[in-house]
Amino acid sequence: MAVGPFREIERAYFDLRWHLDPVAATQAGVRTYDDRYGRFSPVALAPHLAALKSIGVALEETPAADLEDEIDRTALLNDLRVLLRRFERERPQAKNPAFWLSHLLGGLHFLLGRGDRSPADKARALAGRLEDVPALLDDARATLIEPVRVFVETALRVNEGGLALVREVATPLAGVEPSAAQRLAAAAQAAAAALASFAHDIERWLESASDQFAVGEDDFNFHLHYEHALRDTAPELWRYGLHLKEELEADLARRAARFDGGKRWQDVTDELRADHPPAGGLVASYAEEMRRARDFVAARSLAAIPDAPLDVVPTPAFMRPIIPFAAYDSPGPYSSDRTGWFYVTLPDPQLPAAAQERILRDHCRHELGVTALHEGYPGHHLHLVHAQAQRSDTRKNVWTPLTVEGWALYCEDMMGEEGFYRSEEEAFFQRVHLLWRATRVLLDVGLHTRGMTFGQAVDQFVTELHVDRANAEAEVRRYCAEPAQPLCYAVGRREILELRKDFRAARGSRFTLRAFHDSLLRYGGLPVALIRWGLGLNA
Repeated sequence: MAVGPFREIERAYFDLRWHLDPVAATQAGVRTYDDRYGRFSPVALAPHLAALKSIGVALEETPAADLEDEIDRTALLNDLRVLLRRFERERPQAKNPAFWLSHLLGGLHFLLGRGDRSPADKARALAGRLEDVPALLDDARATLIEPVRVFVETALRVNEGGLALVREVATPLAGVEPSAAQRLAAAAQAAAAALASFAHDIERWLESASDQFAVGEDDFNFHLHYEHALRDTAPELWRYGLHLKEELEADLARRAARFDGGKRWQDVTDELRADHPPAGGLVASYAEEMRRARDFVAARSLAAIPDAPLDVVPTPAFMRPIIPFAAYDSPGPYSSDRTGWFYVTLPDPQLPAAAQERILRDHCRHELGVTALHEGYPGHHLHLVHAQAQRSDTRKNVWTPLTVEGWALYCEDMMGEEGFYRSEEEAFFQRVHLLWRATRVLLDVGLHTRGMTFGQAVDQFVTELHVDRANAEAEVRRYCAEPAQPLCYAVGRREILELRKDFRAARGSRFTLRAFHDSLLRYGGLPVALIRWGLGLNA
């Protein structure tokens, strides 16, 4: 077959990705498919998957002009392989109703939140998607033939929040013509009815759902190799998680002794968590810590600060079941609106006071700073906006959580080394957060390769880390649905620290933190192994 230059094939790949997943296109800032959803039934997927395989053959055969192109080609090939594996073997479209609901609701959420579309364009796109909801859910009903219980339970919670989002969409947009507003309201009403009907299907699936959420060791190792470019296998990472957990528990015991020699570190944690902002002040408290982290990075010239604002906002209702604490959402690489969102999940005011207090304790004042730097500066927001500024479409769009989450967790250590934490309590909680990530390694590997049950994973979170049970359940639901993602935080930190060590050795007296960070950031979220290759630091 005729093979074109690599960058032409790269463009063809992303054009196909946007056609397959219009919501991902909207999130990226591509407007072509704003008024429709994707289709993931076997009949609809077949031509897309065939086309992806053809692009894969072309990618394998096309010559790379230089090392940078070869790095991007490798990343793109691996991204394609993971995508094919997901739809052909793991098949969330057949097992997970939340897969469909996340696509549906994300398609509305990304349109509502971005400021780079006129009210008329936004209303037209929203109406088009809402009108497509009944057909999308019909496809979901026909395709979901192997429902898995933990995914179905998540979908019930997401569906409830989705109804709130659809009703929000029905609120007239300022500056929209009456006829467009009427179309939008009618479409929202029909979509809400379709979602309400879909809730009955979700409840019905609970009766026949299986408990087979685990992907197994072969598929797990596939993700390690092709998504994250790791040489480790599941058993090796299990051992790493155990060693890191033991090391951190010993460190926390020593730190707790400095506070009160007679108490366990878990008891010290519980006492300190009584000091938290009220629910009404939580968003403002995070915003203040975000500003402090940004100013610290700028003052010490640790990395270039991107020209992109970061808004701290409450988590939308439909996202709360999968974001128990806080999370970051980046601007799209092709969007003229460069605003990022930092979501803070507030306790439901309808809950009893005691339940709200349990949730607020996970937003202790001594933890806010480390969370803010992880999600904002120099963590996710700074990192991903730098990635999106790269000329390469691959580096704008392809990333692994090993690098993205690993970078943010590395930043927690690095900012501590540079003096960001103002007290022993803040430094203590940074180590508690690191222990949480070590535990994620064990739960991730355990759930998918070692027969660990959902209940066992939740109990471990609650017993060992004293996490609120509802939050622990939300965390573990995500782990079940995203194999080999939760381990990326701690393992990515390990890989970046090792890369920094080798970069320092290669640079000698010319080493600076800023030089290391600048060198890493120009590769965006590509796997650390590929960054190492680009920096000439392969063993």
